[in-house]
Amino acid sequence: MAPLLLGLLGLLGLWGLLCTFARTPSRAPRWPPGPRPLPLIGNLHLLRVSQQDRSFMELAKQYGPVFTVHLGHQKMVVLTGYEAVREALVGTRQELAGRPPIAIFQLIQGGGGIFFSSGPRWRAARQLTVRALHSLGVGRAPVADKVLQELRCLTGQLDSYGGRPFPLALLGWAPSNILFALLFGQRFDYRDPVFVSLLGLIDEVMVLLGTPSIQLFNICPWLGALLQLHRPVLRKIEQVRALLQTLLEARRPHPPSQGRVQSYLDALIQQGQGKDPEGLFAEDNVVACTLDMVMAGTETTAATLQWAALLMSKHPSVQGRVQEELDRVLGPGRPPRLEDQRSLPYTNAVLHEVQRYITLLPHMPRCTATDTRLCGYLLPKGTPVVPLLSSVLLDETQWETPRQFNPGHFLAADGCFVKRAAFLPFSAGRRVCVGESLARSELFLLFAGLLQRYRLLPPPGLSPATLDTTPTPAFTMRPPAQALCAVPRLQGH
Repeated sequence: MAPLLLGLLGLLGLWGLLCTFARTPSRAPRWPPGPRPLPLIGNLHLLRVSQQDRSFMELAKQYGPVFTVHLGHQKMVVLTGYEAVREALVGTRQELAGRPPIAIFQLIQGGGGIFFSSGPRWRAARQLTVRALHSLGVGRAPVADKVLQELRCLTGQLDSYGGRPFPLALLGWAPSNILFALLFGQRFDYRDPVFVSLLGLIDEVMVLLGTPSIQLFNICPWLGALLQLHRPVLRKIEQVRALLQTLLEARRPHPPSQGRVQSYLDALIQQGQGKDPEGLFAEDNVVACTLDMVMAGTETTAATLQWAALLMSKHPSVQGRVQEELDRVLGPGRPPRLEDQRSLPYTNAVLHEVQRYITLLPHMPRCTATDTRLCGYLLPKGTPVVPLLSSVLLDETQWETPRQFNPGHFLAADGCFVKRAAFLPFSAGRRVCVGESLARSELFLLFAGLLQRYRLLPPPGLSPATLDTTPTPAFTMRPPAQALCAVPRLQGH
């Protein structure tokens, strides 16, 4: 009996060894250094919830630009500084093009959509989105005309305040409506119940996504589910999804003629009706892609324009120089055009500096698709990797005064605009922001048009120095809610 038992134990031991080797990567991983994790919580005690990127940058001073942290039981590699982040984003191909599963977005999107999907589903959705935006005129005259139309609507709203304080959030209406016109084939009146509801729900969701409860849910999903931490977000998302479904159904009876699409929804519907053997554009993924575009596209450009207005009020001398250049090149009556960017180097520099300075989206995680060599380390398949974009935009080796608002970062000695390699607010590589071209066009035309027409000032009783520029954590680093005044520069302008 004893020999038989020993034999069985030996076979079990051999089977265990075989299973271990089968799970082991072909090459032993080599992890970057990092702080020693504590039981259960890992390194969570070292991270500030509201300023996680700043905590990472502090750890980089101790462990170097590439280091390992533990969020609970999850091992993650953080990349800081221009050199490390660029190697990861540009120096790799498909190895770092995936997203790790993030608990809240897995519940919201189920692995679909554009921004949090991976593999064939992501590639198909991204390719279609790029084609659709191009066919709709993004980066060219057709969309520029839509932006200028929306600028006129926005200035009409601002004029109604007669120079009195208006809520900073109002500036987000225009970029949101431009996006909606591209997505749904129609612009909305600012009082339209659908428009008001969508913006309100998006705002609530973005705030909820930045709360400590959702961060805890993402780190420890089982505990978050037990405490029902995800429920408030999912309730709001379902309301957004219901509105999108209504807009989707409204487009179905009007199929695009002769292959030409009039909206992003048209492109998705058309793709779903064609050859789609793997169901990549089935109903659920059509809604998921639209939800991604609505949520991310609305929040980022709207928040950036608000930041630009706030920083111009905070720095009146910079605002004055922008307006001198606009007056010289455009005059008082001609609206800006996309081709004017070359003739407006200071305006262009200021807008780039706004995007650098605010570090709107500090990071978006990636995931290794296979065993991957990165910055001298060997990371096993499935490793979450965080390229910290804020550390690039604030890299002391790349920027002369990284913590200061300084348009000179983008100006040569002769006053010409200078591109900077470390300007990566839209990320880089295969997962560069799909809406970058649209965002650039919107921001330039809206920013130039607003400063051509108005002086942006603090409310009565406040000085520029008292304006609050402390970011409000949400899904992005938003400007704090406050009011500004838009005072017409010329009577009848």
